Amino acid sequence: MTEAMTRFIAYADGASRGNPGSAAYGVVLMDAQTGAVVAQIGEPIGHATNNVAEYRGLLAALERVRDLDPTAHVVVRMDSKLVVEQMTGRWAIKHPDMRDLALRAKAVLPVSQVTYEWIERAKNSAADALANEALDVGRIIDRVPGGDTAGDYLVVPADPRPLLRGTQPPGLPGWSYTGEPTLVTLVRHGVTASTVAKRFSGTNGSDLPLVDLGVEQAQAAGSQIAARGGADLIVASPLLRTLQTASHIAAALGLDPDATVVHDGFRETDFGRWDGLTWQEAKDADPVLIEEWLGRPHIAPPGGESYEQTHERVGEAMRDLLHEHAGRRIVVVTHVTPVKSLVLHAVGAPLEAMYRMEVRPCSLTTLAWFPDGNTSMRGFSETAHLAHLS
Repeated sequence: MTEAMTRFIAYADGASRGNPGSAAYGVVLMDAQTGAVVAQIGEPIGHATNNVAEYRGLLAALERVRDLDPTAHVVVRMDSKLVVEQMTGRWAIKHPDMRDLALRAKAVLPVSQVTYEWIERAKNSAADALANEALDVGRIIDRVPGGDTAGDYLVVPADPRPLLRGTQPPGLPGWSYTGEPTLVTLVRHGVTASTVAKRFSGTNGSDLPLVDLGVEQAQAAGSQIAARGGADLIVASPLLRTLQTASHIAAALGLDPDATVVHDGFRETDFGRWDGLTWQEAKDADPVLIEEWLGRPHIAPPGGESYEQTHERVGEAMRDLLHEHAGRRIVVVTHVTPVKSLVLHAVGAPLEAMYRMEVRPCSLTTLAWFPDGNTSMRGFSETAHLAHLS
């Protein structure tokens, strides 16, 4: 008679306050037969994105299973669709950090012993609570392996040293100083013929130039940014309309247009076969799908990219900027969806809020990203500098 295989259910989650910002993961490991809590883990991991924190949670869960029984089977349940889809091979892994973590996770246990399931965020609340508690109080480790009571753990205090750069100046009463922020001004590009005609204009559509009004808008945006103190760096998506807008802003700021950093992560959503179509034309072509797509960020246009995928990509692009250019004043010339996405990352709003935001051509949105992971939105879709052009 063969011995029954040990089976576990692992709930794993990650949290990042700022995305990227102060990050941690949480893991709740249960015996699949009895439902008893076998392990509870929460650990801060420093400055990281939410995706990295999610992967670190997965890695911790698998390693705990291996330590308990290397022959066990585990069902991993996570609310990160990105991690679940990438680990099952249904989505490609493009970012090197994600690839490295995925390879580490795959090496912990044989593939045949791990099953992945996506669950709604509300069903992953215990792991999420551990991740957030770890951010607040420090590392959480099990006191008694195999304990069956929630909260049976030991708290290890986090490193109390402040994340300061430079000398701390006098602060306002009741407010702490954590260093100068990375100040990011988001600029949607000026209008093109597609903007005027209200056509879908994504990554793989017609790469149209600015019309005359778009040029004037870009010049006005540059003058306004100069009046606010200028910038140290301009970053742009690789599309023609953003590169042209960035060039006019650089001229207004006295910066070399050739020094503009082109980052593919800030490109617009790929709208697939809807690119170049008006809303009505897309609705006529795909009446059912377009209704599902409207308001459901995980739905992608035919042959295109979902808002959920765009959100993940744009968050990683901002992580790159904050890592390489911390503390600087940066202008990011991009598109409607990336602007909305970065605001949601900054304020911690759900992705569905994207459908309730309006970003005008050459409007200015200002975000401050602090060294401790906190964020502040100082302005959204401002257009007063364009009043003389309307």
